[in-house]
Amino acid sequence: MEPTTYELTDGTAVIRMDDGKANALGHAMIDSLGAALDRAEREAKAVVLTGRVGRFCAGFDLRTMMTGVDAARALVAHGGELLLRLYGLPLPLVVACGGHALAGGALVVLTADMRVGARGAYRIGLNEVQIGMPVPILAMELARDRLEPRELTAATLFAKVVDPDEGVRVGWLDELADESELLPRALAHASRLATLSRDAFAKTKQSLRARTIRYVRDTLVEDMARLTPPVGP
Repeated sequence: MEPTTYELTDGTAVIRMDDGKANALGHAMIDSLGAALDRAEREAKAVVLTGRVGRFCAGFDLRTMMTGVDAARALVAHGGELLLRLYGLPLPLVVACGGHALAGGALVVLTADMRVGARGAYRIGLNEVQIGMPVPILAMELARDRLEPRELTAATLFAKVVDPDEGVRVGWLDELADESELLPRALAHASRLATLSRDAFAKTKQSLRARTIRYVRDTLVEDMARLTPPVGP
């Protein structure tokens, strides 16, 4: 079973992560998302990325991460390429977050142009330091670009995770909607953004985010050499 599904709705590609578990970013999930983005770039005008109720994305697959340092570095590098692709996607990207988004899952939220969260009892944030893993440069730079500057230290160094209401204030999310309205609201934003000139949107987005993408790529090899897997129980 594929960990993602794809549906084209009025020109918007709806990509849903659902592996039946925590929607962790393992190699299969990363590859499936990449294939869905390939299709979206061929046939869609905008993209909505979502998970399922209660689970958006749990971040990098801890089972793989804890098998050894080489496996951890390979997975983070693989997922890092996906995150950079999402961040620089030439199409409008809207995230509909309806559940937990931790570590790499929180980074997926940050890559979007518009981020809608469901109201509810779930958590968003970078918990790497809490589980004994240094925060990668990619994560710090995405957080630096998208979060409120005064919140950056708490979000990265202190491993602070927040609820959806706090997520709007901090900058993880742009707005909240009731669970039943989450996907319709995200689709409405995607439809609106799809009316913009595709060429002008893509070029402006590239200019806006190229510096961050270039810096992350320039430091990737050195950063991966410093990366250590999470501490086990």
